Amino acid sequence: MAEKEQFDRAVRDFIWNIVEIHSQLEEIHKGWAEMLGITQPQWLILMAIDELDDGRGVSGIAVANKLRIHPAFVTNQTKRLESMELLAREPSPDDARFIQMSLTNKARDEITKLSIKRQALNSTMFEGLDDASLDYLNKRLTSIAKNSRLASQKLSIGIL
Repeated sequence: MAEKEQFDRAVRDFIWNIVEIHSQLEEIHKGWAEMLGITQPQWLILMAIDELDDGRGVSGIAVANKLRIHPAFVTNQTKRLESMELLAREPSPDDARFIQMSLTNKARDEITKLSIKRQALNSTMFEGLDDASLDYLNKRLTSIAKNSRLASQKLSIGIL
């Protein structure tokens, strides 16, 4: 098999592996969400806020950018999460036109209750990978993600 054909096969295999991983992660997130009585997108919003919050709250734009979804969807869903007492939405101290969001103690307690199950699941998913291997893999995936955004932009403006 020629070198180009081997590369093309490796790329196709990689893409199908990513599709499979994405599908399985969606099912996992759906399962976590069901345990909290929320939807899978709401679970991802809570996880994004938990990840991004440095103690001052998180803007809806930051959450939308992290999840690559429309800010209006974030606003709609965070209002629902607030009504469920899983999220606090407060006007930004810097500019009252903007809302800063943070997890409530109730949300943090619920997530903590799931932590043992999440650790077990992570151990299963990443079995056979040590810290160095996972770090190496994350660096390569970050590079591929960056390059795929560039490729997507090129395709959308007709450069490719």
